[in-house]
Amino acid sequence: MKSITLVRHGKSSWEFDVSDTLRPLKNRGINDAKLVANQFVKSNELPDFIYSSPAVRAFSTCKIFLEVFNLSEDSVIVKDDLYDFGGESVINFIKRLPNNYNLVMIFGHNHAFTSIANIFGDKFIDNLPTSGLIKLNFDISYWKELRQGTTELIIIPKELKV
Repeated sequence: MKSITLVRHGKSSWEFDVSDTLRPLKNRGINDAKLVANQFVKSNELPDFIYSSPAVRAFSTCKIFLEVFNLSEDSVIVKDDLYDFGGESVINFIKRLPNNYNLVMIFGHNHAFTSIANIFGDKFIDNLPTSGLIKLNFDISYWKELRQGTTELIIIPKELKV
């Protein structure tokens, strides 16, 4: 059994004149990521390994999760392949994951994550919002066998706010 947890980066700011990869998180993005990370850690095992897109907004979201998980930045590998908006590059990345990792978490972008959730999960989602998380399970032994799985968990920040 293999599981992949996809976390879309937190809400980012457009107020700075920087390239897309350098856009920082807004305060809302920071707060939403903390909410989702705290909700996730309550009932889920920590991942065997964590990967992040190199974009500042994705890696900043990842660092918030690391803090909640009480893990160091050494627990993460940043991969250019994850700076992907269509999904094909992320899917190929997943298929090449080391087989000794059963629980993997990836921080990245939409529309890639919504698309992957709908291709490989069994619950349709219209859109994975910023700081949204989806966990997919696969009855496979090797990542290269990636195929239709089941959607175990969806965490939407808006649903955690009272």
